Amino acid sequence: MRLFWGVFLAQVHVCELGRAPQRSSRVVSCRTNECATQRPTPASPVDMSPSRSMLLVGEGNFSFSASMSQSHADTDTGVTATCLQREDEALRHEGAAANVQIIEDSGGTVLFGVDCTKLGECASLQGRVFDRVLFNFPHRGRKSGVKKNRELLRNFFLSCVQVLAEDGEVHVSLCNGQGGTPADQPKREWHNSWQVAAMAAEAQLILSDIRPFDSEKYQSYKCTGYRSQDKGFHVAKALLHVFTHSLPYVSAGTLKVEELVEGEKVQFNMPAELSDYMFRGFLCSGSVHPVRLVQDFLLEGLTEKWPVSMMTETVPFLIKAKQLQTCCRDIDGSHFYSIHLLQRDTDIHISADKEKDPLTCSDSQGGTDTRGTLVSAKSVTSEKVRSKGAECLRSACDHDVDPEGENSPYMLRPSLLPHIEEILTKKEKLINNAGNDRETEANSKSVEGNKQEEPCGVSNGVSSLLFGISGLVFRSVPINLWALPVFHELLFRGVFPSDCEPIRSLGQGLETLLAPYGVSLITEEGGLCLMAQPMGLVGKAFACNADDNTSHVSITLSLNLDLLAVLLFSLPDWRLLWSHDQRFMQQFGPRPPPGTSFQPFSLFPEHFNFDISFWTGPTWEEQKFHAVVREASQGTVEQVKLIDTFSHPDLSQTSYCYRLIYNSHTHALSHTQALTFHKHLESLISSRLQVTIR
Repeated sequence: MRLFWGVFLAQVHVCELGRAPQRSSRVVSCRTNECATQRPTPASPVDMSPSRSMLLVGEGNFSFSASMSQSHADTDTGVTATCLQREDEALRHEGAAANVQIIEDSGGTVLFGVDCTKLGECASLQGRVFDRVLFNFPHRGRKSGVKKNRELLRNFFLSCVQVLAEDGEVHVSLCNGQGGTPADQPKREWHNSWQVAAMAAEAQLILSDIRPFDSEKYQSYKCTGYRSQDKGFHVAKALLHVFTHSLPYVSAGTLKVEELVEGEKVQFNMPAELSDYMFRGFLCSGSVHPVRLVQDFLLEGLTEKWPVSMMTETVPFLIKAKQLQTCCRDIDGSHFYSIHLLQRDTDIHISADKEKDPLTCSDSQGGTDTRGTLVSAKSVTSEKVRSKGAECLRSACDHDVDPEGENSPYMLRPSLLPHIEEILTKKEKLINNAGNDRETEANSKSVEGNKQEEPCGVSNGVSSLLFGISGLVFRSVPINLWALPVFHELLFRGVFPSDCEPIRSLGQGLETLLAPYGVSLITEEGGLCLMAQPMGLVGKAFACNADDNTSHVSITLSLNLDLLAVLLFSLPDWRLLWSHDQRFMQQFGPRPPPGTSFQPFSLFPEHFNFDISFWTGPTWEEQKFHAVVREASQGTVEQVKLIDTFSHPDLSQTSYCYRLIYNSHTHALSHTQALTFHKHLESLISSRLQVTIR
């Protein structure tokens, strides 16, 4: 039905807008919770909801409703036109009686005495839902200020969602400048606008489209009601704002995981702020998620110059802290997620036979949405038993990392490097004999290994395979615009002849692939960095000698698939990648090529700033504070700034003041909702971090 409705939209163009209401302060305050009066019609559809139905509110002379009724007279679209005034008052408007007759003759319905801010209380609308609710040029009447008109919009949105279909739309037309969005030209100052997107967010509606208001489309439409007079609004450059339902916020639940680590079965709770990132199936075979599309694009490009073998081994989320001492180059040890194991729970459900590859399937079980499984901690296991555990690792590149201590010997994997090291240890014979004329079997995937050592320039100077692996990795990083606590890493490892300058060759290949999308390569000692604006580092390649053999060099390439997806598809925010809204994935169903710009389904979401200040004891763990912020705000805080500190001269206490910026491209975020999150944050940090809110 929605596709057909889209065709219907194209036919009526952009003027499904509603009528300019005639309002006054007296009318707004009148008793409108009484039953609306309805003119008798031959076949009133009060007791049934048409398959496509439109509700127009705040009508004055009904000229727009009459035009709409005539346009759809030959369709099964039902038009219900309403106004706030009583019938005798409404019919005093010039042409109103004739327009009402046109509506009724076309099969529509006219209701009088309907307050658009109390639609749920109208007896004639009980049990009905509409595919479209239209409100043209809302106004409180007379010389009412912007605050009163904001209140009108807010109350209207809260009311209309009670009669709006699940996939319905709300159309609100406003004079140029009133909406307060960048589409208004010139744009008013924020405090002097009606803040239409923010008012709609109070009813969990998002601004999904803005179109020009084309009053010439309907010749009989006569705009009246300006300041409660028979004067028209200034419709030149007026805009139609289209709103749709937002998904509700879902609180994070406890996600219990059981897996094998070095042959030992362990259980742990995933940190609450990470639960919604788990088991989403973005990298599963057949997935059209942009992260998977970017991985396919990179593999296709790389395999044109180098033989690539993607591994399918199962690896655990957890890794022992001691194993990070010899790898994870350039990862700050303070950004590791330390995990404390649980006592074995015999009630936990294990289903090893249903496990899917955690790497190629992004650590998910076939892409199953696990939001429902987050509700109950005792009956849930998010990660099925691992068939393979991590073994002792040996790295070709030694790099000291200071783990978090012996009290928390387990970490969530910050990189896939330890795991590819462990897998390639089993392929050591293949790597060391890459130039021999014989076949060697790969443990992860059967590959042809009889690669003879070739001179530079043959096969782009490469004589060995690039082994690849991809999956989720975790970083306990401070909240910032481009700081991702979870992302999909695509990691490659290979051994190449030193004299063929593999880093330079690899850099040239990556530059060919990614430079058109704004990625630049910066050479540094022993490797190169892949940089892009505005996110910064999106990948890194580095080299070191392989097994003290100066004739060959070991190359490691790590790419952040999430940031590259943001870059290649022009996403406004990385958090969109994790949206549960179907409108996000619908754009990637046709598998668009990189460079295709994403069209946001939530336009111009508002930012809300809230400060929080508190007293702490002699020690303060800011990392835990950021984790609680992510959990309490359900991911809506995009930036946290420390703006002030003060140490009491007599007490062992320090005061911290942080500024939190709330914003969401995936959900409707109102000031009320942001404040609710903020109050919840105050409660959580008081109880968990033992601070005193100031």
